[in-house]
Amino acid sequence: MSMFRRRAAMAIASAAAVLTGALTWVVGASPAGAATGCAVTYRITNQWTGGFGADVTVTNLGDTINGWTLTWTFSSGQQVAQAWNATVTQTGANVTAKNVDYNRTIPGNGSANFGFNGSWSSANPVPASFALNGATCTGGVTSSPSASPTRSPSPSPSPSPSTTPSASPSATPSTTPTPGKITVWLAGDSTVANSSGDPIVGWGRELGQYLTANATVTNNAVGGRSIQTWLYESAVTGNTNSSGECVLSSTAYAARWQSMLDASTGMKTGDYLFIQFGINDGSPTCPRHVGSARYRELLTAMVRAAKQRGANPVLVTPVAALTCSGSTATPNRGFLTETFDVGSATGTPVVDLHKLSYTLYNSLRFCPYSGDYTSGPVGAFFANDHTHFEAYGARQIAGLVAGAVRDQRLGLSAYLR
Repeated sequence: MSMFRRRAAMAIASAAAVLTGALTWVVGASPAGAATGCAVTYRITNQWTGGFGADVTVTNLGDTINGWTLTWTFSSGQQVAQAWNATVTQTGANVTAKNVDYNRTIPGNGSANFGFNGSWSSANPVPASFALNGATCTGGVTSSPSASPTRSPSPSPSPSPSTTPSASPSATPSTTPTPGKITVWLAGDSTVANSSGDPIVGWGRELGQYLTANATVTNNAVGGRSIQTWLYESAVTGNTNSSGECVLSSTAYAARWQSMLDASTGMKTGDYLFIQFGINDGSPTCPRHVGSARYRELLTAMVRAAKQRGANPVLVTPVAALTCSGSTATPNRGFLTETFDVGSATGTPVVDLHKLSYTLYNSLRFCPYSGDYTSGPVGAFFANDHTHFEAYGARQIAGLVAGAVRDQRLGLSAYLR
């Protein structure tokens, strides 16, 4: 199948999934004494034989909700495989999605969003109904019956403080202050970069959708780079020294790193720097070759430079390619130990994206596969090989990074949607 036909077919399938797989329900929660109501939109974002992705948005139409649980039933045997922005569990056909720490509060007219990947066999209809905090569809905004007599007949001021704060939107900023604006800087290779040629998309391009408007992603990842060629670019020669390392013709940094180090244009206090290398570094030849000790040296230098400028470095192990051993996706990247070693030595958090990614491939049942990257779930996820992603796959990998930020309770979690 040509790339044009393949992408056209995928676009048609995706459009059909959106047209047939989006459903909005109005449901009510039931905290006593509060106006309640919620619109729930369930949308199938992508579907292939045996698998699908879904996006769920919960919009609060009533008073502020502090802690939410959304439940529904799958009628055709669908199973949730992996979720982000919510803790999703399933018992039989019954599914429960609970808030995580950073999105437990939904103010009036606010919303919370989460997504998941799942499997299906005979059919994949949207759920017939939803329940929010135990209450099924009510058709709009309602008030608890017990609240009305308390508020109007009683002249006593005591009921007022018990009901007013929950309904007042002014209470939210005092308990959940809005974090200041920051920049999330990315350094890496083609699996992180915005694009390395159609249809390749790196996970860095998709990371912004998991962050609030107060966090701006600046993606300085470049395809084909090792950590040394990213830092020094053409100053890395094709010659090796006595240690087997590539010789530098100059120690001047590449413009991208110089700009990030600049006091006016680069990293500032409160920013984050995510660093993912280790895919091209294993090349046996220069200029991309980087040895184990040199890798640690350069990674440590980047971490220290970020900290000196008040930014928060986060190390990321290289995202896995798809390699199968029978029906199991297997580990396949190097420089994992070196990344963890630098993290331990410098007190820097490490996101093990390598393990998270091949675990995801297993949950999506990508193995065994025929090597065909033009169709099926593997074709929808990967571009023209087992390493690079199309937009859908990059979005799922970015979700893994966002999920790790949440699970490790990094400061950046305050900026997650």
